[in-house]
Amino acid sequence: MKTIGAAKFKEKCLALLSSLDQEGLVITKRGKPLARLLPYEQEHSELIGSLRHKTVVLGDITSTGVEWRADAES
Repeated sequence: MKTIGAAKFKEKCLALLSSLDQEGLVITKRGKPLARLLPYEQEHSELIGSLRHKTVVLGDITSTGVEWRADAES
């Protein structure tokens, strides 16, 4: 788990919050652990639709791009 001093955390708080990983962050004061910051767990239902308007579909996603005819002879 990553550690950071309280003064440095105060300086970079917003940047650290946006880049927080699952392990979290230990905040220290004078070299001793003071607090542990962990990301809030989201429920799966909150993730549904969260990428809407962030993806772009190019082409026909239901096709392989290969034309196939069942009645054609080999």
